[in-house]
Amino acid sequence: MVKVMVYPPTSMILADLVERTGHEALVVSKEVRKKVSTPGLDSPPLNMTPEDPKKGLKYAAVDVPSGVRGRMSLLGPMIEEAEAAIVIRGDDCTLGCTGCARTNELTRFLLKTRRIPLLELDYPEDEFQAKRFVHKIREFLEGLN
Repeated sequence: MVKVMVYPPTSMILADLVERTGHEALVVSKEVRKKVSTPGLDSPPLNMTPEDPKKGLKYAAVDVPSGVRGRMSLLGPMIEEAEAAIVIRGDDCTLGCTGCARTNELTRFLLKTRRIPLLELDYPEDEFQAKRFVHKIREFLEGLN
């Protein structure tokens, strides 16, 4: 079993593909679940604590937007834990505010510098591309065993 970082980290479809091949998907929803299901004094539970942006300083400078540091407090440890990664380029769900764009750039850069098996694919635009997309992902994941 290999720990595979999925990017975009909110993709439950990619996470499912990873887990169906016997690997562990590293996704944000699992990290947030840990925060909101851990007993504490927060009511309602918070998915972001005042300490999280400080943790993000390990991955992003103090002068970047706080949203980048906050996102990196979740993504950074997943990047360090990852033994392989799947990165999808050109999907609409990673577009948004400047913080998101900078986080995307930083995450992709950090994954590349880790020198782990990395599959980068463009988001499919039609049915044929989608079938090839899934085939390439399954081939990559099966090759990790």
